[in-house]
Amino acid sequence: MQFVQYYLDCLSQASYLIGDETTGRAVVVDPRRDVDEYVRDAAEAGLSIDWVIETHFHADFLSGHLELAEATGATIGFGPGATTEFASHVFADGERIELGEVVLEVRHTPGHTPESISIVVWEHAGDDEPWGVLTGDTLFIGDVGRPDLLAAVGYEKADLASMLYDSLRHKLLDLPDATRVWPAHGAGSACGKNLSTETSSTIGEQRATNYALAPMTREHFVDIITEGQPSAPAYFLHDATMNKAERPLLDETTRAPRLDLAAALAERDAGAVLVDTRDAADFAAGYLTGSVDVGLDGRFAEYAGSVIPVGSRIVVVAADAEVAEEARLRLGRIGFDDVVGWLPVEALTEPAAEPEVHQASRLSALELAERRAAVPELVLVDIRNPGEVVDGMVDGAAHIPLAELPARLGELDPSVPTVVYCAGGYRSSAAASLLRRHGFTDVSDILGGYGACEVLTPASR
Repeated sequence: MQFVQYYLDCLSQASYLIGDETTGRAVVVDPRRDVDEYVRDAAEAGLSIDWVIETHFHADFLSGHLELAEATGATIGFGPGATTEFASHVFADGERIELGEVVLEVRHTPGHTPESISIVVWEHAGDDEPWGVLTGDTLFIGDVGRPDLLAAVGYEKADLASMLYDSLRHKLLDLPDATRVWPAHGAGSACGKNLSTETSSTIGEQRATNYALAPMTREHFVDIITEGQPSAPAYFLHDATMNKAERPLLDETTRAPRLDLAAALAERDAGAVLVDTRDAADFAAGYLTGSVDVGLDGRFAEYAGSVIPVGSRIVVVAADAEVAEEARLRLGRIGFDDVVGWLPVEALTEPAAEPEVHQASRLSALELAERRAAVPELVLVDIRNPGEVVDGMVDGAAHIPLAELPARLGELDPSVPTVVYCAGGYRSSAAASLLRRHGFTDVSDILGGYGACEVLTPASR
């Protein structure tokens, strides 16, 4: 058996290639949109990709099932109840795919979504016990899938959580302890709240250590699974919808054109969003009016999708063409395909750029204390997720998670001095730049985030 896990750190997303070496038949599970790596690896291993299987309609990224089917002719498969605009096979609970010696069994494990499946893998058809199980967003390492993402489209999160309770206990925990567990996400993903940095485990290890698998009543399970989930970025609902749709394929070959300063500013003035890919310190030293800062070295796609409206035209501000192309690719992975061009950072030093270039205010924790004492009306905003604020917030801060900030701008006054903070300073730079883009005239963020603020005494906090 050929088994490969592809782990994408910037989205905490895992996809899989499973192949039978005796027949050359293979499947890919939960692919991202840039599919060349799967096609190349399969060809090098002498495998033909016959199936593309999605464990559910993903919300945090745009899946690559259409791209991979176009490249290979593979059949696309989803779980029970799934409906798509494109041709697809809907698996029945318990249906098997015989690749040769390698056999896959589809188990319907609803809860994260109604059509969610897990895929049990037998290395040899005659084995007494399975080799492993791909659990999608049903079971993570250290956590389970959140049941609340579909609340906006009419599903009750308590009902889905109840389904998840049954799926875990009757479809996964009945597998032998030695069964390897391969989930669709790891730490950092907004599809759960307590995911481990480990990208695989076993049923036995999860039975012993995963808080959500401990013996408990259905009611208690529903309570703990629905509480404290991170705020979902606005693009999640869009991507979940697009993953059911017939849509344009990702173009992996055509690069975004390089723009000069005048062209980039003209695009901005016509409504395009300038997305600056530099880190917070470099951005603060000099940025173009209206730019949003989302550093490429962090969770770029997720946070770009949190602060940029779905469907926006985008101009990427980048150090060079390779950085710009990487940003375009990552944006494409979440369905933000309209990158109209990129602007080199060096353009900000041109004389013509001077009226458009500004510096961003970033305060130390001590400077924050001094500013709050001098400016009583100052508003402080904590943009961390609900699970992050459980252990404390800076006194007097309002809590608006970054993913909710664009929709809740009306709760803040653009004319009042405003300071935002996160855990360490990455997200707060994005939030502060978003506020400036929307007309806030006095905005700062905190160097080192809440961690730096913790050194202050309660009185100064």
